[in-house]
Amino acid sequence: MKITAMIGGPLFLLTVILHPARDGHAIAAHAEWYAFTHSMEAISLLVQATCLAGVLALGMRGFGPRGLAALYTALAGTMFWFGLIIFDGGHNPVAAKYAPDIVHTSADLDIEGSIIVLAANVLFPLGYVLLALLLNRYGQRWTGLLLGFGGVVYALGGTAALFGFGPHSMITSLFEIIGAAPYALGYVLLGSTFGRGRHLSGQPHLRERE
Repeated sequence: MKITAMIGGPLFLLTVILHPARDGHAIAAHAEWYAFTHSMEAISLLVQATCLAGVLALGMRGFGPRGLAALYTALAGTMFWFGLIIFDGGHNPVAAKYAPDIVHTSADLDIEGSIIVLAANVLFPLGYVLLALLLNRYGQRWTGLLLGFGGVVYALGGTAALFGFGPHSMITSLFEIIGAAPYALGYVLLGSTFGRGRHLSGQPHLRERE
């Protein structure tokens, strides 16, 4: 599990930093690179999901119902964001080829795409906020804070800032990088905490605070 955390977090940050311009004309000019960065980001999210599944397995008997709900929500949010990235990386290069002016605007949203976008933007930040609260209860305040803060800021940049300021604005990239950096570090710390492969109840520093 430690390996998945050490790979998933930093790889995610790297793909966010390398993300190309988001306007339709730029995507059409660099379609292969756009698809590649999204494929790598999707892989990083799958690795993160594997890490969360490992945390879930280690803590199954120790976290309690609220803790399990938090972990399941974070895992679901990560998988929905994986779906969003796959959709984005496959749909936008094609749309940019035929209608570049509507890419990453509300004019390009259909019902199917809206469902993926909405579900991902609710479950991803919510899941990491709940995970942050869970980790804080077990004395892992900084790990939780980094994951919760980073997940929320990244999600805001990925959708709210993009549609609010438009695909030409650099504010989206700024939000995403500011969010992805602590988020990635949070995963590294998460892997260090749970990477020993020991059950939750066997780690005194991870027992729930009274």
